[in-house]
Amino acid sequence: MRARDIAFTTSGELADHVTKAGLSHVKVAVFDIDGVMRGKYMSREKFLSSLNQGFGFCDVVLGWDSGDRLYDNTVYTGWHTAYPDAQVRLLPTTTRLMPHEGDMPLVIGEFAGPAEAVCPRAVLRRVLRRADEMGFGVKAAAEFEFFVFNETPESARAKHYRDMATLTPGNFGYSMLRSGVHSELYRDLLTFCDDLDLPIEGLHTETGPGVIEAALTVDEALAAADKAALFKTLAKVFFQRRGLMATFMAKWSADLPGSSGHLHSSLIDKSSGEGMFFDAGEPMGMSATMRWYLGGQQRLMPQLLAMIAGTVNSYARLTPGYWAPTAATWGYENRTCALRVIGGGASSQRVEYRIAAADINPHIALAAAIGSGLWGIENKIEPEAGVVGNAYDQAPPSALRLPSTLWDAAQALRASTAASELFGDAFVDHYASTREWEAREARKAVTDWQLARYFEII
Repeated sequence: MRARDIAFTTSGELADHVTKAGLSHVKVAVFDIDGVMRGKYMSREKFLSSLNQGFGFCDVVLGWDSGDRLYDNTVYTGWHTAYPDAQVRLLPTTTRLMPHEGDMPLVIGEFAGPAEAVCPRAVLRRVLRRADEMGFGVKAAAEFEFFVFNETPESARAKHYRDMATLTPGNFGYSMLRSGVHSELYRDLLTFCDDLDLPIEGLHTETGPGVIEAALTVDEALAAADKAALFKTLAKVFFQRRGLMATFMAKWSADLPGSSGHLHSSLIDKSSGEGMFFDAGEPMGMSATMRWYLGGQQRLMPQLLAMIAGTVNSYARLTPGYWAPTAATWGYENRTCALRVIGGGASSQRVEYRIAAADINPHIALAAAIGSGLWGIENKIEPEAGVVGNAYDQAPPSALRLPSTLWDAAQALRASTAASELFGDAFVDHYASTREWEAREARKAVTDWQLARYFEII
């Protein structure tokens, strides 16, 4: 049975399914600050009681990094709070039946109570409530580039992540040769994702050895974020079960382009269902609403970059000439800019947030992209002049320059009054603290580059 063929709208419907199917256990999961899916198997009895009253989940998952190292600088949780349980509410509408686990249900949870203030999914939900109060619905979609390797977790570690064998060699963007030779793998991935209600609109090779791009189908923004976050974990499951590995690092090799995680968004009128971004009488078909949305995204991008580029590695990708933007620029159908206006009619006109890489936490990144757009509409922010031609060759105004390190981006987020207004002081403080931790951890590293640079000569 495919996940898209079922629809649980209430706790009662999901409880009936679990009981009638005679399931002994159900999988439950939450997403942490880095977008890593954390969860467990839960017994049927515990699950059924948790459907209505929630359950406790150790709040350490909001207090450690992607390597399970404990933050030493956060207020919400830490040794000073002794890591108590945080309340989690289960969301029946997010249920998927896992085809590789005998159709065992997977149910996403969201932090509640005090933890809700710093929960990644909840911060997006608050932004979307703001849109709702403004009379807007929000459509969104993510597209991810990721590299696939003929490696296992064991072999990759044994090689220290060096000299790894990619699935295929050479630069074969949009290759019908590569996808034809590996057609079974591509078809299996399409079916796997379709069965999990993670439909892929487009799947193709990108430029680089073993790199694939998957564009997920557009959906309501919260569902789109859930699907993007699920895809990152479940695609890794798909490949590792086949003796392969996928990475969503922003840039795994200095010699190759990075991996994008572009985000598409648009607004619709809640009453009529019509798109709000298209106006045939305006230049480039851009309505005033779209201009202001774009203007807000552009104005706040330097302040919110830490929410988009959340790892130290993110900034290795943001360099000229590698299909990644380097300033808060926009252009009409211009892929050298951070924001690309995609033309079309009322149903297709949208903004592509190209600054994002595949390493994003989709809930947090979409909160930043959509929240800044709504702020632009509220304040009627007009965008700077759009870039025509190569944005890399045109020096941006100082206001459009982006922080060049994760530490600087975290400081810009802390200083942003708009961020506090949009996301709440508790979230901004907690998230900025986690990014400062990440930057400090990176400074401890002695890299191969440093050894080659300094070992003998200094």
